[in-house]
Amino acid sequence: MNPSIILKQLPAQIIIPESFQPYGQVITASVDGKNYDQTDAQLDLQNGIPRFYIMRLEKRGRKFHTITRHNQCTQCLGSLEGKEWLMAVAPPSVSSEPNLEQMMAFRIPGNCFIKLDVGTWHAGPYFDHDVVDFYNLELSDTNVVDHFTHNFRTRQHLEFEIV
Repeated sequence: MNPSIILKQLPAQIIIPESFQPYGQVITASVDGKNYDQTDAQLDLQNGIPRFYIMRLEKRGRKFHTITRHNQCTQCLGSLEGKEWLMAVAPPSVSSEPNLEQMMAFRIPGNCFIKLDVGTWHAGPYFDHDVVDFYNLELSDTNVVDHFTHNFRTRQHLEFEIV
């Protein structure tokens, strides 16, 4: 007998640096010539060749049943053209599963980007637009050798919808 899948709603809150801190950083515009400090993205890309590229995503919606983490690098994501988007996150952990009690969803405006800490679980980007281009900074082989995914559908019979 196949157990039924439970759909859980995950409310999205507007992202602010303080609420996103357990997962990474929110980076906003600064004046040209500002000295490097803790408000700049604190990157960890030492374990390989950095890759900065634009990825095009189509019709992502708001539902998900998998969440991923990268244990060898930070990752930066931001939308182009000022488009708002959504991301679900759970803090880094030694466990092979994300902590559901600490999983949150954020609404991210198009005038900032996020830096995910090493090991931060993340699902997304998600959005209501037909197409959104995102810039992505990670390592050149992140999706080959550093891509650990947890499937909520097969492990806990759960799916999520960001609302």
